[in-house]
Amino acid sequence: MSRPVPRADRESQWLKGVLDLAVLAALAREGSAYGYGLLGSLAEAGLAGLKGGTVYPVLGRLEDEGLVRSEWVVGGAGPARRYFFLTAAGRAALDEGRTGWTAFAGRMTTALEG
Repeated sequence: MSRPVPRADRESQWLKGVLDLAVLAALAREGSAYGYGLLGSLAEAGLAGLKGGTVYPVLGRLEDEGLVRSEWVVGGAGPARRYFFLTAAGRAALDEGRTGWTAFAGRMTTALEG
């Protein structure tokens, strides 16, 4: 008999499927963000516990896909930071993702309650 999947593991798997969408949404809210600042924004949205080692590869992939762009910004009180910005293609992907997520969440609610 198999053991039930621990809640944290299950939620981790769910998050892997939608982290790109969460990052795009956070950038849309913030306008721009550097990696660790983005972690704070995601934590405020209820996704606490993410690490830079999780988010930076997502940002790199989104940049490779043309959904975000980045630039180095020199700060007065420390080293330069790499800021990420949503592109027009990223905004379109976010809109499409919101629509898809809403439909999927509705189907899951039906499946779970039905």
